[in-house]
Amino acid sequence: MQTEGIDARRAVEELKELADLTGGPDGARRVAWTGQWAKAREWLRRKLDEIDCEIETDEAGNLWATAPGDSESAVVLGGHIDSVPNGGWLDGALNVIGALEVFRVLAPQQRPVTLRLVDWADEEGARFGRSLFGSSAAAGTLKPDDVRDFKDKDGIALPDALREHGVELDRMNEANGQLRNAAAYLELHIEQGPVLERMDLPLGVVLGTFGVERHAVRFAGQQAHSGSTPMDARKDAFVAAARSATEFRDDAARRDDVRATTGFVNVSPGIVTAFNGWCEMSLDQRALNAEELADMLRTARETSERVAGEEGVSVEWERLWQIEPIPFDEDLIELAEEAVNEVAGKSHRLPSGPLHDAAEMARLMPTVMLFVKSLRGLSHTKEEDTPEEDLELSVQALHRLAVRTMDWVAKGA
Repeated sequence: MQTEGIDARRAVEELKELADLTGGPDGARRVAWTGQWAKAREWLRRKLDEIDCEIETDEAGNLWATAPGDSESAVVLGGHIDSVPNGGWLDGALNVIGALEVFRVLAPQQRPVTLRLVDWADEEGARFGRSLFGSSAAAGTLKPDDVRDFKDKDGIALPDALREHGVELDRMNEANGQLRNAAAYLELHIEQGPVLERMDLPLGVVLGTFGVERHAVRFAGQQAHSGSTPMDARKDAFVAAARSATEFRDDAARRDDVRATTGFVNVSPGIVTAFNGWCEMSLDQRALNAEELADMLRTARETSERVAGEEGVSVEWERLWQIEPIPFDEDLIELAEEAVNEVAGKSHRLPSGPLHDAAEMARLMPTVMLFVKSLRGLSHTKEEDTPEEDLELSVQALHRLAVRTMDWVAKGA
């Protein structure tokens, strides 16, 4: 197979074309299951119509393009064209349009294996709150009953919104049939963080996605008057929560490349003339190593119980969500590093804090991701940006990785 012919500049121009079509002064507007998302999908389908390939939409609303090869074993290039409200021009779109350029070049060539492109439906979960929607349906991890009662901010039920776009909730898991011959999955994405920029590197190779432990932590004490209650007689739930949150942060800072975040804090009564007898906060912990993630959670629980005792309050925990760490394939990580070194001269291995569709695919097949740096580490905002020369390098690296991966799959078939 040829490794020439890739037009990375064309991919950047198509990113701009999509941004002009479905963006505006406040950013991208391609929220899944909306008219703007459907408009973007139609644009993508027109691009695919120019390529000699088979195009179809599966039971979960995922859009597929297939270029058959000498073997039915398939290398899948993936991404998602949907965005968060007022999002950036690159998150998701780069995955799809970078893959489109690679697919456009490789589809007409003689290949030892089949090449496929997928645009996953609703990676962001921006309208109904369930991320990785289409890819989890294909992976078989989506349970329709878990999401059946979801509604958007306007009260529209999820099944009704899906139906408007030709998707029946109870048939979504039939999309698993699309992965019958899938042998490897590749995904390109902006980093969405500051690591590569800090290292002055354009590209990196992703080791896997963090596992997540997400809890609500609730402290209960006794509210009382802020003027009449001595400091040593208080049972202030907020103080217990604040002290705990600081210790959660400090514990994570002492470890190697993990995360701990308090995202929301709710108090009662929440008035200036009383201290709070009740406080609820979130704790989101992330790590690539399962044992370390478990130790972080254990340490946090012990910390909260100790602090609660010192403040004279009680504490209880409720798990909101959990997902195990998902490492990517070691062979594909090596191939990805070779591709990055070829086009950029140097690579760096790093974990992914955000989840991606690749996490669902890694449950089923060898998977790897490439990252391209994000300026100031910003994403999910209209300020999201990456130098255009780095975007071009990322598409070139994806192309070289795809060629290597097809040969790797063919040798193992």
